[in-house]
Amino acid sequence: MTEPRPVLVVDLGAQYAQLIARRIRECHVYSEIVPHDLPAAELARRRPAGIVLSGGPASVYEEGAPEVDPGLFELGVPVLGICYGHQLMARTLGGEVTATGRREYGGATLRVLEPGVLLRDLAPEEPVWMSHGDAVTVAPQGFRVTARTDVTPIAAMEDPERGLYAVQFHPEVAHTPKGTAIMKRFLYDACGLLPEWTPANVIERSVAAIRAQIGEEKVLCALSGGVDSAVAALLVHKAVGDRLTCVFVDTGLLREGEPEQVEETFGRHFRVPLVHVKAADRFLARLAGVTDPEEKRRRIGAEFIRVFEEVAREHADARFLVQGTLYPDVIESGSRTAARIKSHHNVGGLPPDMRFELVEPLRDLFKDEVRAVGAALGLPEEIVHRQPFPGPGLAVRIVGEVTAENLALVRAADAIVREEIRRAGLERETWQAFCDLLADVRSVGVMGDGRTYQHPVILRAVTSEDAMTADWARLPYDVLDRIASRIVREVPGVNRVAYDVTSKPPGTIEWE
Repeated sequence: MTEPRPVLVVDLGAQYAQLIARRIRECHVYSEIVPHDLPAAELARRRPAGIVLSGGPASVYEEGAPEVDPGLFELGVPVLGICYGHQLMARTLGGEVTATGRREYGGATLRVLEPGVLLRDLAPEEPVWMSHGDAVTVAPQGFRVTARTDVTPIAAMEDPERGLYAVQFHPEVAHTPKGTAIMKRFLYDACGLLPEWTPANVIERSVAAIRAQIGEEKVLCALSGGVDSAVAALLVHKAVGDRLTCVFVDTGLLREGEPEQVEETFGRHFRVPLVHVKAADRFLARLAGVTDPEEKRRRIGAEFIRVFEEVAREHADARFLVQGTLYPDVIESGSRTAARIKSHHNVGGLPPDMRFELVEPLRDLFKDEVRAVGAALGLPEEIVHRQPFPGPGLAVRIVGEVTAENLALVRAADAIVREEIRRAGLERETWQAFCDLLADVRSVGVMGDGRTYQHPVILRAVTSEDAMTADWARLPYDVLDRIASRIVREVPGVNRVAYDVTSKPPGTIEWE
C-alpha cells in the first residue's frame, strides 16, 4: 500500500510538540515531528499533507529565537500555527507581534468573531488554554481575524485561499475542550485528509514494509514479554510466518512471574517458535561494580546483542533482528529536535559492531497506538494493557550496584506494588506503578523493640498518555498504607517506603 502523506509537526521548542503529534494521530491521521531548521525543499521532499508550527517559550523578536524557512509558506501545503507558531507566521508574513504587557496564562474565554474554517464547531464563546506574553497585534495582509479574547486582539486568524491558519491558544491540550474539533477542521477540511490512520491500516502498512525489508530471509525477534516486543513479534510473524524465531533472553532483570508468562503466551497461545535463553548469571557478571545508569544501559544492550549472536549461530541464515522500539524511545534517545535524556538499550545502547540489521516495525508509533494494534492482532488483555517496563529491566530500578540480593529485594517489593494496585482496580488509571531501591542508602528504623539500619524503597506511580509527560498519581491513602505496610513487613532488608511526587518534567518516570 502507498505510504501515508504525513502532517509534519515543526518543533519550535514546545513542551507540547509531541502532544500535538499525538492529537493528530488520535484524529486517525499520520504525523511526524521534524526540527524547525529544515529547509523548505526538505519539507517538500517528505510530501506533507499539512504542516503544524508548534508553540515555544521564546519571543519571536529575540535574538536566536527559532525560525522557519519562509519558503515553507509557499509550498502550497496547508499550515497551522499554534501559539509561538501563530506569532511566527504573523511576523514572517508581514504582520506585527508585540509585547503588550498583558500576559495570558491558563484558562481564557475565546470570543469567536467569524467561524471561518477552523472555528465553525465553536459557540460564540468558548474556554481555551493560553500560555503567552507576546501577541499578534496586526495580522498579515490577506488574513481575516476570526477570534479574540479580552487580552489578545488576534487570538485566531486565517487565510483559506493560501491555506494558512493560526491560533494563539493551545487546541492540543485537554483544557481547550473543543480543541480536537479545531484540529479535525484543519486536518479534514483544510488539508483534505481522511481518518485512515487506523490499527487495521497500520497493520497492513507494517506487514508490507516488513516483507519489503526482509524479503525471503530469516529473522530473530527479541522478546521481552512486554506489549512492545510482543506486538512487533506478531507483526513480523504475520509478514514472514515460520521464518521468524522469537528469542526470549531471561536477563534475570525481569519482574516476578514474567519468564513464565512469555513462554505461556508465545510458546503455547500463538505457537510461535520460541527459544528461551537463561542468562541471568551473564548479565549480573557484566553489571558487577557498575553504578552509573548510562553504563548499565550500555552493558545490558551490548550483552543482549552478544546473546543473540550466540543464538544466531544455530540460525546462521538469520540476518535480521526485530525490536519493539517506539517513537518516544527515539525522541528521548536524542535527535536533532530533542536532547538525549537517557539512552534506551534498544536505541542508544546497541554496540557499533552489531552484525544484525534491525527491523523496528513500531518505531513510528506511540504506546497507545501499539496497544490498539496489539488488540487488533489478538494479543491477550494481560499483555496489551501490561504496564510499561524499561528495556534494561530492574537494573535501572536499583540506584546503585545490581546484585542478586538487590534484585531479589526490588523484585519482591515491586510484586507487592503491582498486586495492591491491581486489587484496588487502579491498573488502568496508572501508567506505571513500581518501586526503586536506594541500594547505597540506609535508614534507621525500629522493628519490634530493636533498631534496624536497612534500605529505603521509593514508591513511584504516575499517570500519562505516552510517557513524554507524566504526573504523579494521587493514589488513595489506604492503598499507599497497604503497600508501605506490606513492603516493610514482607521484604527483608527494607524498613522505609517513600512516595515520589515529582512530575515529568522536571523528573523522568524512571529514576535512572
